[in-house]
Amino acid sequence: MTQPAAAEGLWGWSPAAGLRPVEEAGTGGPLLVADSWLVRDGRVRGLDRHRDRFVRSCGECGGPPSYRMLEFWEAMTGALPRTGEWFPRVELTARHVMLRLRHAPPLGSEIEVWAVGQSDPRTAPRRKGPDLDALARVRGRAVEAGAQEAVLVGPSGVVLEAATASVLWWEEDTLCLPPPRLPVLPGVTVALIQERARHEGIRVAHRERTVAELDGREVWLVNALHGIRPVTRWIDGSMSAAPATRATEWQQWLDTTMEPLPDE
Repeated sequence: MTQPAAAEGLWGWSPAAGLRPVEEAGTGGPLLVADSWLVRDGRVRGLDRHRDRFVRSCGECGGPPSYRMLEFWEAMTGALPRTGEWFPRVELTARHVMLRLRHAPPLGSEIEVWAVGQSDPRTAPRRKGPDLDALARVRGRAVEAGAQEAVLVGPSGVVLEAATASVLWWEEDTLCLPPPRLPVLPGVTVALIQERARHEGIRVAHRERTVAELDGREVWLVNALHGIRPVTRWIDGSMSAAPATRATEWQQWLDTTMEPLPDE
């Protein structure tokens, strides 16, 4: 049976005590790993993929053994609310494994992006968690410039990802994204989109492009919270955003991939 739903707030976990409320001051140091996703009325997209990424990342930085992390995951999943819109985040610090249960912010279906590529501030680009504060500062500068997001670029100016999302774009009938050899986070939603494209016979290509080379193209920012958001405007630059002719159909498809949370 489903466990009683947790309340909004921070919940620590231990094998003996299960999930218990904890104070922010006692979280046990810097954030080592994090993962988050949208829960809408008890339905979620790609939850097993989030689990695998989180457990793998915890193992890479010396966290608890995988069987303990899977015990935590089962308890956490059982405690998620089955009604309303939520944006839970699982976290690992040096001392604790935790669930941060948050209401989802307003969701967007399109986005305006700062056209000035920002130098990559991340120290662990393939592991979500340690760089969230640095990325929030980058996004904050974009907001000050009148946008909602900023694109990160490597030393050569090649697009990597956005502060809180992966970057995809279309070149004619080819769906493009940065090569995996670049320092990019392995995105769960991006993986789902790539699978669908290949199933539909749509060519997928990894290409290196500068921000300026995205001018006039249909560009998407993609993450687990908002799903697919086409770029409708580039702020503080001469770039133009192409009409999002493909986005609506893909957004509708992505909504159909949400599945019920397990009962146990």
